[in-house]
Amino acid sequence: MIKVFTIIIATFVSTMVLAKSANLEPEINHLLQYVATTDCLYERNGTAHKGTEAKQHIKKKYDYYEDDIETTEDFIKYAATKSTMSGDYYYIQCPGQAKVKSKDWLLAELASFRDK
Repeated sequence: MIKVFTIIIATFVSTMVLAKSANLEPEINHLLQYVATTDCLYERNGTAHKGTEAKQHIKKKYDYYEDDIETTEDFIKYAATKSTMSGDYYYIQCPGQAKVKSKDWLLAELASFRDK
């Protein structure tokens, strides 16, 4: 009985890991590409960066926090929301628009991507 229970649990955990990775990577890759190709500026610690620079920084943080990331929302939280060192939030400044927190900007894009 214990053997059967162990097999059931192992199967469930394996299925959850596969389900996680099935959605996680395409969504994260989409968001990284979205950042890299934006005309908006990504502000970190008071300095504005172009999308390609922002993508490199976010990817580096993603690689560091990868073991903690189970959802795309976790990716945004850990890699693209705020500075680990200063605690300051990242902002997005798009031409002709008000500055917004990067978290909100990326969550909106994630919702749009999921709706497709």
